[in-house]
Amino acid sequence: MRKFLTILFACMLVLTLFAGCGGNSGNDQGAADDGDTDLPIVRIGVFEPQSGDNGAGGKQEILGMQYANVVTPTVDIAGTTYEVVLEYADNQSANDKAPSAAQTLISKGCSIVLGSYGSGVSIAASDTFKDAGMPVVGVTCTNPAVTAGNSHYFRICFLDPFQGTVLANFAKDQFKASKAYCLAKLGDDYSGGLCNFFMDAFGEANCRYEMFPEGTNDYSTYVANAKAYGADVFFSPVSTEAAALIIDQVASQGLDMPILAGDTWDSNVILNAAKGKNVEIFVTTFYQEGGAPSFDAGIKNWINSDATAKANNGGDDMIAAVSAMGYDAYYLALEALKVAGSTKPGDVLAILGGVTYDGVSGAIAFDTVNGDAVRSVAFVKRCDTSSGEWVFIKQQGVN
Repeated sequence: MRKFLTILFACMLVLTLFAGCGGNSGNDQGAADDGDTDLPIVRIGVFEPQSGDNGAGGKQEILGMQYANVVTPTVDIAGTTYEVVLEYADNQSANDKAPSAAQTLISKGCSIVLGSYGSGVSIAASDTFKDAGMPVVGVTCTNPAVTAGNSHYFRICFLDPFQGTVLANFAKDQFKASKAYCLAKLGDDYSGGLCNFFMDAFGEANCRYEMFPEGTNDYSTYVANAKAYGADVFFSPVSTEAAALIIDQVASQGLDMPILAGDTWDSNVILNAAKGKNVEIFVTTFYQEGGAPSFDAGIKNWINSDATAKANNGGDDMIAAVSAMGYDAYYLALEALKVAGSTKPGDVLAILGGVTYDGVSGAIAFDTVNGDAVRSVAFVKRCDTSSGEWVFIKQQGVN
């Protein structure tokens, strides 16, 4: 019996050792990926929501980075070829979770971080990245506060003062609008900020502005208020989760006015919510499908060949603008690593402001004031509720 127990214990010990050597699962945010090759590894952090209000958009932004990593899985840095490993941390669309998600990526030894979809979480995690000397490239976080007054956070997208002005001008030019109803989420930096910039450009005296609290799932009162106000346009740049419910109410109450929103509504979630309904929806965004045919064909093929990717894209192969932006952010990060000639975050940060890249969304360069992208136009698209597709309307600037 003693001999049997000794053998049994030895077998259990061996099994435990083998289990310890196994790779980490996709949901394990704690352990770093050791890569798939014998090459040295450089790690790029992915600071994005994969759950919460902005989880759908975050997953689509990640898709662009993942596809780019499939296309270009290595980078040459100072004469050495490195395997590029993406490290993930779900900030859960929550400002109070953002700092710990940021710390996760810092602990994993990332050289540079990309993200986030959602300005609030980007702002909330900023000091954590700053204290670690970590360079961060915002992909579609448009609130000015993300980069203002710091030297570690950059971004490749346009800003909300620009986007709000574009939307206000579009409302006046396209619909001859003189009154606007604006709806944001209480405490949300993105929707609240964009509403304020829209009202600044449109004329605050000609707007009615309301905010709904966390946990709201009935928007009937807000839609009724817009109708009672006699608005010409309904502006609500909120999360896709809230947007789908707002669209239902607009349709059920027969709200006879265009709905305008910013980049968060550029999603197949919105298309699916609006399909077959008597609603008019217009959005501003960063990329129009067809702008880079080779990229479009490649990412569509990849999405259709990968069940997880297709599920994360909402079940179809429609290209979200945030996916194109995630793709460009990945290649800009590779360019920064090459220019720095180093994988050390401090070395990358030192040169990041001067890095440029010609992406599928356009030429990318940072200004010298806050590290913001130099962008002068936005794409305006309309939701075709019959076909369930976005229709390109125009490129529009602020003039």
